[in-house]
Amino acid sequence: MDRRIVESRITLPGKLLGKARRVSLSDVVVALAVMVMLYGIVRVGRGTAVSFAPETNRSIDTAVRNLPYYAARSLLRMFIALAASLVFSFVYAYAAARSRRAGKVLIPALDILQSVPILGFLSITVTGFIALFPGSLLGLEMASIFAIFTSQAWNMTFSFYHSLVTVPAELDELSKMLRLTRWQRFWRIDVPNGAIGLIWNGMMSMGGGWFFLVASEAITVSNKQYSLPGIGSFAGAAIADGDLVKVGWAILAMVVLVVGVNVLFWRPLVAWSELFRNEQSESASVTRSFVLDLLRRSHWPRALAALRCRMAVPLDAAMGRVFGTDDVVLETDEADRRLGDVVFWFVIGGLTAYGTWKLYSFVAHDEGPAVFWRPFWLGAVTFVRVIVLIVFATLIWVPIGAKIGLNPKAARIAQPLVQVLASFPANFLFPFATFIFIRTGLSLDIGGIVLMSLGAQWYILFNAIAGAMEIPSDLREAMEDLDVRGWQLWRRLIIPGVFPSYVTGGITASGGAWNASIVAETVTYGGVTLTATGLGAYIAAASETGDMRHVLAGVVVMSFYVVSINRFIWQPLFKVAQERYSL
Repeated sequence: MDRRIVESRITLPGKLLGKARRVSLSDVVVALAVMVMLYGIVRVGRGTAVSFAPETNRSIDTAVRNLPYYAARSLLRMFIALAASLVFSFVYAYAAARSRRAGKVLIPALDILQSVPILGFLSITVTGFIALFPGSLLGLEMASIFAIFTSQAWNMTFSFYHSLVTVPAELDELSKMLRLTRWQRFWRIDVPNGAIGLIWNGMMSMGGGWFFLVASEAITVSNKQYSLPGIGSFAGAAIADGDLVKVGWAILAMVVLVVGVNVLFWRPLVAWSELFRNEQSESASVTRSFVLDLLRRSHWPRALAALRCRMAVPLDAAMGRVFGTDDVVLETDEADRRLGDVVFWFVIGGLTAYGTWKLYSFVAHDEGPAVFWRPFWLGAVTFVRVIVLIVFATLIWVPIGAKIGLNPKAARIAQPLVQVLASFPANFLFPFATFIFIRTGLSLDIGGIVLMSLGAQWYILFNAIAGAMEIPSDLREAMEDLDVRGWQLWRRLIIPGVFPSYVTGGITASGGAWNASIVAETVTYGGVTLTATGLGAYIAAASETGDMRHVLAGVVVMSFYVVSINRFIWQPLFKVAQERYSL
């Protein structure tokens, strides 16, 4: 097809939408909502640049009247971290999927990154961020946002990478036939193809950020306490004081916040993402959102779409010159390719060896290799908890997630409930868990599995829902016409359809469980502390005392376990999903 025809089809809607229209009530409501949001961002953001001295400990005022402001501060951090996670996912996953050499390095590196606990990142980065903005609270804010980012980015990146390597063949052929540039293909094929999984994993990322909110807003590193105004630090202070009433207020504020974000942000995105289902027939029932309906009745989105269409042609042309055309195949001599591989792996191997030696020299400076033995055996105990958690989460949540994803009516009811459960920080429940464990005599070695599940099982549920939603309606209708029901329906359609997304959820749930062990294997309420035997408790104790060598030893061992699990369990399953069950 002639390229000018394609470009004319792109710009024509913009010309039509550029006509003057009457202002409607929907236009006024949307404009007021945007202005209120911008005012709130400016008002709340003003508190991030106040003066700050690292040697002083900032105390949190736990008066209930401060909760709305604290909630707004936490919400702003969460969305900044979510935006950074989305950009990171686009760049990192695209590089891993489109470059053969980069993929062999970036995907194993992603396994390591998701295995590093949030306390490991905080122990290393807090001092650097504070030094980057001397005398300003902005440095501590950046450290907190970075900590939230490390709890959000990895599962979104895995999801988008999976969608990039499993693009349907007909979409790939369409891109080459239309001679789309790589820039055009990314925004018109790659992103829409991965939109459903990316949105549901974005919800899970937001839940992961809430889960670690206390750790990211009330930071204890090297015996120094840094606290930021936020709902997480408010809850942490209330828990430390043993004030169950204020903990209850924090729980109520969290529920209101999560439900509000779901109604105003996530549900419209879920309803909008149904445009990108890979199917030939329209679904009988769709997800509805009053916010999305309001936006569709308003002229503002259409005006913005018209402006985007006018800018698309010059932007596409400029980016096309930079990134090239999708159907261009670089013919490389086999000898040059082998030489390039040798040079590439020599550089990567050299840098890896140097970094490993420097890390080992620092960690094992005093104790030698023996520094790794105790965390290794403690890791084996935590490993058992992780395996038990993954097995039970799979058996429980995959069937439930598939049912929710296949039924839009059920999704409308279950989505806010699931979002609240997934976003609810386990730290808020620790006082009640401590009380129950003490009264029943239940050891935290067993109860810790339940607390870990609060931060990990939802990855499996959300990906099961996303996988079921991506099953084309025409395949479901064909199964109904053939009267395929019960176990045969699950074996022939639902399990194969959900399996690729489940593998993505399993990878991130495994890493999330190891991270959750940091806060689940040590429970503190008032003057009572319960500690389980495990690697998470080891790292938490070392971080609190500022023992960087033992923190890094624990992080290295945790990375070893997570990477080994991914290499020997999840990657073979990922390959099966990619070769046998992708559309």
